[in-house]
Amino acid sequence: MAKEVESILITGASGFIGSFLVEEALKRKFSVWAGVRASSSRVYLQDREIHFLEMDLTRPDAIRARLEAHKAACGKFDYIVHCAGVTKCMDKEEFDRVNFRQTRLFADILRELDMVPRQFIFISTLSVFGPVREKSYDPIRETDTPQPNTAYGQSKLKAERYLQSLPDFPYVIFRPTGVYGPRERDYYLMAKSIRQHTDFSVGFRRQDLTFVYVKDIVQAVFLGIEKQVVRRAYFLADGQVYHSRTFSDLIRKELGNPFVIRLRCPLFVLKVVSLLAERWAKWQNRPSTLNSDKYRIMKQRNWQCDITPTVEELGYRPAYDLERGVKETIAWYKEREWL
Repeated sequence: MAKEVESILITGASGFIGSFLVEEALKRKFSVWAGVRASSSRVYLQDREIHFLEMDLTRPDAIRARLEAHKAACGKFDYIVHCAGVTKCMDKEEFDRVNFRQTRLFADILRELDMVPRQFIFISTLSVFGPVREKSYDPIRETDTPQPNTAYGQSKLKAERYLQSLPDFPYVIFRPTGVYGPRERDYYLMAKSIRQHTDFSVGFRRQDLTFVYVKDIVQAVFLGIEKQVVRRAYFLADGQVYHSRTFSDLIRKELGNPFVIRLRCPLFVLKVVSLLAERWAKWQNRPSTLNSDKYRIMKQRNWQCDITPTVEELGYRPAYDLERGVKETIAWYKEREWL
């Protein structure tokens, strides 16, 4: 008797991480449902095997009706990866509305409709911990007390705590550090700046950085599915610690070592510039890459995290160190003529 095909819903499927999750789920022969807004670009969702579920979590009745109709036609999803969220906003209240309140609403509707999956995988962030162990530079551990100092980190932490508060809810939380790779736009701006002969760094005190390539996040998510873990949270990084200039040096290498003027900005100057950029963007009614939240992220000196539980419990083995990841990413940017 043939094995029944398992179904997976990936919210935020049109985004950077979500689109890679969709591709891997297709490779693994899942019945793949891409949760997207009606206005979302589908440029990375071209495979004919993808099913689409339009999801607007600002309209509870509409999303409830769509999920109810799906259950009647296809049953409930075996797995849900909740990737939808925002990383920059014009109004800090939007972080709370999208990352926390919409996640809470989604979980509540799933419970109400008896559509709780085997696993509800939530893509969170290392920023839920904030500036921890800033003096010792020891890795952040899951036993540390979170103290997020950004609206983004606070909203994700509230979502995590809500999921953890639900009795018997099968959450799996992944907390990636700085995520990069093809299709990502914030680190792309760094590459574009270096291509234009300018490299920008912040602060004068030691800064330990960590990164994770997007495909290693995908690896971890599907290892979690294979292991059927529930009610656990994991850090995601490539296992290495980098100097603050390593990323830009590797980009420069892949661009053929162009001449670069290196600018180091004192933190107090960055703070003023960030606030001005945020106000200007708000006046123009658009989000700004540089803002007060981003300032606090760039100010943080210790981004080390302990991935030992991820390795030991899931069998996670990062396939990409920063050198390999940057090489593949820059090649993609060049191929698509972004650079």
